[in-house]
This record gives sequence, structure tokens and C-alpha cells, in this order.
Amino acid sequence: MFDDMAATGETPPVPIADRRYSGKFMVRVPESLHRSLALAAAEQNVSLNRVASERLARA
Repeated sequence: MFDDMAATGETPPVPIADRRYSGKFMVRVPESLHRSLALAAAEQNVSLNRVASERLARA
């Protein structure tokens, strides 16, 4: 594969593990989940982002 790419002047893709990530991504969730997360954030006096990040980390 890499020989074929080199022959045509293409650059091989960077492996996923070596890519840089911004830490941002957009995700759409049901309205009920958004509400539940927002309420949990308010009860804990933290941001919605923090609650969502913590829950994603545990998943």
C-alpha cells in the first residue's frame, strides 16, 4: 500500500493514535438527556461540560 502511495506521490495517512485532538466534538442527544445532565450539573454546581465529560470517562 505504501509503495503504491509513494509511486503516485500520495502521503500516507497519520495513524489514529498519533493524531492530535482538540478535545472538542459536537454530539446531539435527546432533549430528555440534555435536561437530565443540565439538572445534575446544577445540583453539583458544576458545568454541563464537566458532568458530560465525567460520564463519558466512566463509560
